[in-house]
Amino acid sequence: MRKEAFERLYAEHAGPLLGFLIYRTADRALAEDLLSDTFERAIRARMRFDRRKSSEKTWLYTIALNALRDHHRRSGAEARAVERVAVTVPEANDPMELVDQRDLVNKALETLSDEERNAVALRYGAGLTVPEIAKLTGMPTSTARGRVYGALRKLRDELD
Repeated sequence: MRKEAFERLYAEHAGPLLGFLIYRTADRALAEDLLSDTFERAIRARMRFDRRKSSEKTWLYTIALNALRDHHRRSGAEARAVERVAVTVPEANDPMELVDQRDLVNKALETLSDEERNAVALRYGAGLTVPEIAKLTGMPTSTARGRVYGALRKLRDELD
């Protein structure tokens, strides 16, 4: 896809697509991020686009829906991870309490090995799936899964 073709595609579809994403997410900032992700994916997938199979509009909306689904999957996984590690911490109104709580979490993270910290950072910081972590690090999927969930268990125990 040439620059001119991409600019035309963006000019023609970005506004309505953003409106759709705002409607679906009820969050303009998130919708804008998803719109960027959609066009980034479109650029990467441009060689697979086949005009005989679908229109540009259908193709872009399919990409946007997949980006939205991926976002919801990551958010769900993140929420489940937080629930697993959740510690009942009283709400802090005092900024010093927030600093103390952050320090507790940082100390708990220091108890993890480098491999465990990396696994947690890749899973919840970068939003990668366990198979993606395994591929990135060159370890078996079962090892990556064990590192992530073992680290979460250690964090929960440390914070309790």
